Amino acid sequence: MKYDIIVVGGGHAGCEASLASARLGNKTLLITGNIKNIADMPCNPSIGGPAKGIIVREIDALGGEMANNIDHSCLQVKMLNTKKGPAVRALRAQGDKITYPKAMLETMKKQSNLEIKESIVEDLIIENNIVKGVILENNEQIKSQAVILTTGTYLKAVILRGATKTVSGPHGEKPSKFLSNKLKEYGFTIQRLKTGTPPRIDKSSIDFTKTSLEPGDSIPYTFSYDNEPLYKIEDQVPCHLIYTTPETHKIINENLDKSSMYGGYVEGIGPRYCPSIEDKVVRFKDKERHQLFLEPESIYYDDIYIQGFSTSMPEDVQEKMVHSLPGLEHAKILKYAYAIEYDAIDPLQLKQSLETKVIENLFTAGQINGTSGYEEAAGQGLIAGINASRKIHNQEPLILKRNEAYIGVLIDDLVTKGTKEPYRMLTSRAEYRLLLRHDNADLRLREYGYQMGLISEAKYQKLQEKKKQIEELTNLLKNHKITPTKENNDYLESIHSTKILDGITLYDLLKRPEITTENLKHWLAINFSNEVIEQVEIQIKYEGYIIKANREAQKMLDLEKVKIPTDINYDQVHNLASEARQKLKDVRPTTIAQASRISGVNPSDISILMVYLKKEKRI
Repeated sequence: MKYDIIVVGGGHAGCEASLASARLGNKTLLITGNIKNIADMPCNPSIGGPAKGIIVREIDALGGEMANNIDHSCLQVKMLNTKKGPAVRALRAQGDKITYPKAMLETMKKQSNLEIKESIVEDLIIENNIVKGVILENNEQIKSQAVILTTGTYLKAVILRGATKTVSGPHGEKPSKFLSNKLKEYGFTIQRLKTGTPPRIDKSSIDFTKTSLEPGDSIPYTFSYDNEPLYKIEDQVPCHLIYTTPETHKIINENLDKSSMYGGYVEGIGPRYCPSIEDKVVRFKDKERHQLFLEPESIYYDDIYIQGFSTSMPEDVQEKMVHSLPGLEHAKILKYAYAIEYDAIDPLQLKQSLETKVIENLFTAGQINGTSGYEEAAGQGLIAGINASRKIHNQEPLILKRNEAYIGVLIDDLVTKGTKEPYRMLTSRAEYRLLLRHDNADLRLREYGYQMGLISEAKYQKLQEKKKQIEELTNLLKNHKITPTKENNDYLESIHSTKILDGITLYDLLKRPEITTENLKHWLAINFSNEVIEQVEIQIKYEGYIIKANREAQKMLDLEKVKIPTDINYDQVHNLASEARQKLKDVRPTTIAQASRISGVNPSDISILMVYLKKEKRI
C-alpha cells in the first residue's frame, strides 16, 4: 500500500498534520502506538493561556481543528489579562480529558482520505537522501511521498520518580526504542529533553473550604471564529486556588537528593518556564509561597490536577508534600507525579517549512522539534501538514512571518535560534505582539487558509463581510462630528471626560482612554456585531502604536526580501567573526532578516555579509 503522506504519532501535532493533509486531498496514513491515545492530554487538560490561546485562534483561522474541538469539550473558559492591553489578552479553557480526545478521534475517523493504523515506527525508508516511507516494528514497510514525524515524548521515553527509571510512555505504553538512533545515523543531532506532570488527587478527599474559588468568566467565549458558545455559563466547572506552605518547602529542601532532577538521575534538560515545584523552591528561595490551582480533569471522573506542582520526587515524599498543602491534609493521591525524558532533534536542522535539511520530504512537528505544549505542537503540525502537501505537489511552502502570526514566531525561533530546553511560546518572544492579537487572528490568517485550500468559500465570504463592516463602522465614526454644545459637554463630564472646545469626530473622540463605543451610542446608533465593534475600537485606540509596529515590521520585511544564495560559502566572506561564521554555516539562513536573528551574529557581521553579496552580485 502506498500513501501520499504518512504522519507518525497521534498527538496534537499529528492530528493537525494528518487532518490538513487529508483535507488537501492527499491519501494520508496516521500511524500511532495506541488509537485510544489520539489527541491525549497527558499533562493538564487545558488549552490556551498567554500567547498559546492566540496560537489556537491562529490554527482556527488557517483551517485547523484544535479550536473547534476545545469549544466542544470545555469545562471552564476564561479570558486572561483583561485589565491589560489587547496585545496580551488570551483565552484559556479547561478541557475535558475524556471528551476532547474522543471528539478529535471521531473527527479523524469521519475524515475522507485519512486512515489510522496502530503500530510503532522504528525506521524510515531512505533512497538518495529522500524519504520514501516508514518501517514498522514488525519490519513491515509502507511507502509514501512524504513523512511527518510527530513523535511527542515517545522517542526512547523514560519515566522518572526519584531514583526509579521506567522505560515507558506517559501512560505506561511502549515507547519508540530505535527511531531516534536511526535518525542519528542519518545525520540528525539528537538532544535529550525532560518534562513532567504533577500528582492527581481524589476530589472527595479535598477540603475545599480551605481553598479560594476560581470560577469561569461570566461572558461566553469561543476559540473558533465559526462557533457560537457551546456551554452554559452557569454550568462551568469551578477551579480552586491554594498556595504552598513553609512545611511544603521544608519537605522539598530536606529531600532534594531524592528528586530525580537534583539527585543526578536526569539526563535531559527541563523547561525553564514550566519548572518542577522543587526547582521553584530552589531557584526562588525568596518566595514564601507558590500558587497552585486545583483543576478538574473531566466530568466523568473525580481526578483533580494540581497545576504548578510538577515533581519527580519518590512516591513517599510526594505523599508528604501533598499533605502539607491547605485542604489536602488528608488527600488521596490517585496518580503520582513523574518526570519524563525523551529524545528530540536539533531544530536548527529544519527549514522554515518544517522540512528537514537532512532528508528531503521528511517533516517534523511538535516535541520532536524541542517544543512544549499542546498548542505549539498543533500549530507546527498544521504547518507541516500544509507544507508536506505543497512539497509533493511542487508548490511553494507556506512561511508565516514574525509580524503575521505567533506560529511564525515559534517556527522562526526554532529554525533560527534553536533550543536546548523545551521551548514555550511567550508573548515576550513576539516583537510585534500588538499586531498578533487574540481578536484579529482571522483578519491576519484566514486569507492564507483560503489560499491553501483549508477554508471554505462560505467561511471566506464571512471574513469578507466582517472586513466590510469594520470599514463601514470606521467610516461612520470618521464622518460623524459633534460640536461643543452644552448638552454634549454635560454628557462628556458625566462620564469623566474632558469638554470639547471645537468640533470633533467620533473617531477622534474614541481615542480618549475613558471613551468606549458604548459611550458613542449617545450620539450614533451603532448596529454592528460585538466583534466588529471590538475590532474597530482597538484599531482606533491603538492606531499610533499599530502604525509604529507596522513601520518596524516593514523594515524586517524589506530585509526578508534580500535572499541569501543557498550555495554561499561563508569561509569566503572575509572579516566575519568566527562565531558568526560558524552560526551562519549551521543555520544556513535564507534571508538577511533571518541571518540578523541568529544568536551570535552581530550587526557588523550582517553589514559585512551584505557588502560581500553586493560585491559578488548575488543580490
